[in-house]
Amino acid sequence: MSTASTTAHTEENHVDESPRGIAVMVVVGVLVGLLSGLFGIGGGTIIVPALVWLGLTQRHAAATSMLAIVPTSVSGVLAYAVEGNVDWIAALLMFLGMFIGGQIGSLLLSRLPEVVLRWAFVVFMAFIIASQLIFIPSRDSSIEFNLVTVLLMIVFGVLAGILAGLLGVGGGAICVPALSILFGASDLIARGTSLLSMFPNAMTTTVANVRRKMVHAKAGLIIGIVAALTAPLGTWIAGAMSPRAGGILFATYLTVLLIRSIWVALKVTRE
Repeated sequence: MSTASTTAHTEENHVDESPRGIAVMVVVGVLVGLLSGLFGIGGGTIIVPALVWLGLTQRHAAATSMLAIVPTSVSGVLAYAVEGNVDWIAALLMFLGMFIGGQIGSLLLSRLPEVVLRWAFVVFMAFIIASQLIFIPSRDSSIEFNLVTVLLMIVFGVLAGILAGLLGVGGGAICVPALSILFGASDLIARGTSLLSMFPNAMTTTVANVRRKMVHAKAGLIIGIVAALTAPLGTWIAGAMSPRAGGILFATYLTVLLIRSIWVALKVTRE
C-alpha cells in the first residue's frame, strides 16, 4: 500500500475523541435511544450525520452506525415485547431477507463513491417523510399471514437489508411504515417487530463491515450503550402518543435531517 493510500485510509477513520467529541457521542446516544423506542428505528438517521460531523466519512459513519444499532435494538425490543407489541414470526421472515440484503448493502458500501452514498441517504429520507405524512396506521390492527404475505415479507426484507447496510440505518425507518401499509400491523406492533428484525441484521452486517475495516468500535459502542439505556423511555412515550401525532413528529425530525443532508450532498458534489 502506498503512503498516500495509507494516509487516506487513516483520515477516513479519524473521529474526534476529545472530551467534546465523547460528550457529543453521549448526547447522540440519548437521542438515538429515545428515537429508537419512540419510532421503532435503529437511529442511523441521527448517528450517521453525527459521526460525519465528528470526522468520519459517510462510508465509515454508516458502518459504525450499524454497530451502535445492535445494543439499541435489543433494548427497544425488550421494552415493546413486555407490552406484547412484537410479532415474532414477521420479524423472523423479514430477517431472512435482511440477512441477504445486509451483505449486499455492506459490499456496496465499501465500493460506491462518497457522493453516491450522500444522495442515496437524501432520497431515502425523502421517501420516509412522505410515507409518514400520507399514511396513518391503526393501533388495533395485526398482521394476517398467508403464502403471499410470507413471500412479500422476505422479499421486502432483502430490500430493507440492502438499504440498512448501504446507508448505515437499522432498516426500521423503512420497515415500520411497510409493516403498517403493506401488511396491516398496528403502529406499535410495527415498531416492536421492526426492532426485532433489525437486531440480527445489524449483527451480521457489522461483522462484514469489521472485516472490511470500516467500523470505529469505540464511537459505535459509546453511542449504542447509551442508547440502550434510554430506549425504554422512548417506548413509553410511543404508547402514550396517538399514531397520527407520532407520524407527524417523526416526519418533522426527518425533515430537519433531510435539509441538512441535501446541503452536505450538494457540497460534496461541487467538490
